[in-house]
Amino acid sequence: MTEPLTYGRYLHLDALLTAQAPRSRPEAHDELLFIIQHQTSELWLKLALHELTGACDDLAGDDLPLALKRLARVKHVQKQLIEQWTVLATLTPTEYQRFRGFLGSSSGFQSYQYRAVEFVLGAKDTAMLEVFADDEAARAVLTAALDRRSLYDEFLRLLARRGLPVPDDVLHRDVREPHREDPRLVEVFRAIYDAPEEHWDVYETCEELVDIEDNLQLWRFRHLKTVERTIGLRTGTGGTSGASFLRRVLDLSFFPELYAVRTAL
Repeated sequence: MTEPLTYGRYLHLDALLTAQAPRSRPEAHDELLFIIQHQTSELWLKLALHELTGACDDLAGDDLPLALKRLARVKHVQKQLIEQWTVLATLTPTEYQRFRGFLGSSSGFQSYQYRAVEFVLGAKDTAMLEVFADDEAARAVLTAALDRRSLYDEFLRLLARRGLPVPDDVLHRDVREPHREDPRLVEVFRAIYDAPEEHWDVYETCEELVDIEDNLQLWRFRHLKTVERTIGLRTGTGGTSGASFLRRVLDLSFFPELYAVRTAL
C-alpha cells in the first residue's frame, strides 16, 4: 500500500535535515551554521538558475511579460541571498578557526551553480569547465549554460526583432564567449531611454536587468565584507586568494551598455 503523502515525504525532509555533516573533531558548535548557510545558498541558486533560464526561453519566444515576471522573482531570490550574509557574519574569527582546518580543499569558488548563473547572465568562461573536470554532473550543467545564448543575448535579439538597430555581428556572435562592451549598443539603448513611452516594456526590462546586476554586486560586496571580517586578508580555503579575489570581481559587469547609456543621455 502506498504511504500517504505527508509534508515530510513531499519535501524529503529525512534527506534534507540529515545532509549536514560537520567534519570538525571535536565538533565545533558553529560549523552547522557554516554548512546551512552554504546549503541554503545553493538551493536559492538552483531557483535563480531555473528562473533565469526560463526567462531566456520567454525572451526567445517574444513573451516579454512572462520574462519580466521571472526576473522579478529572481530579484527576490537575490535579496534572500544577500541577507544570508548577515547570519554568517555572526561567525567570529575565533569561532571559524575552530573548524576551518577541517574544510580541506573545499571552497565556495567550486560552486558550479553560481558559475552557471554567471554564464546565463553572460559572463562566459570556458576555463571554468576545468575546475569541474572530475564532476560530470557539474560540468554538464555548466556546458549547457555555456552553449546557450545568455539572457542579454536573448534580450538583444528581441530588440532586433522589434526593429531596433542591433548590429548583425552582435546577434550572431559566438555565444560561448563573454559579452564585450560595444559602443554601438549604447546608441541602441539611448534610443530607448530617450523615448521610454514608445518602448515601455523594453525600457522596463532594461531597468530590471540593472536591478539584477546591482543585486549581484551587492551579494559580491557582502561576501567580500563577510570574508574580511572573518579571515581578514588570509588565503581562502581551497587555495583561493580570498578577499583580494572577491574585490577584483566587483569590477565585472554583465550589462555594461546599460550603465554606459546613463553617461550618454
